Amino acid sequence: MNILFLCTANIQRSKTAEELFSAIDNSNEYRSAGLSLKYVEKAGSTICTEEMLQWADKVCVFEREHIKRIQQHTGDVFISKIENLDIADEYSYFQRELVLTLLEKCKF
Repeated sequence: MNILFLCTANIQRSKTAEELFSAIDNSNEYRSAGLSLKYVEKAGSTICTEEMLQWADKVCVFEREHIKRIQQHTGDVFISKIENLDIADEYSYFQRELVLTLLEKCKF
């Protein structure tokens, strides 16, 4: 399965998820990106593209706002692939609590 993690800037939550699951689960392929061009450019990270959404079998976002942002650009085309993990932007990259929350919420 192809799993795409999307957060705002692709520097903390989604990047942690991609790297964590890539290291512990080789039965799926994982990628990550950000949804805010402003923050992605500032961080030098990866922006989400429609091609990435097409590639993914499952899209994991971290906030309801991320779903709205995807819908603004693509309508409801990808809505059936999206799961909201509901993890607030309050963690650092690979912070222990973030890792534990991801392991609890992501069952692939």
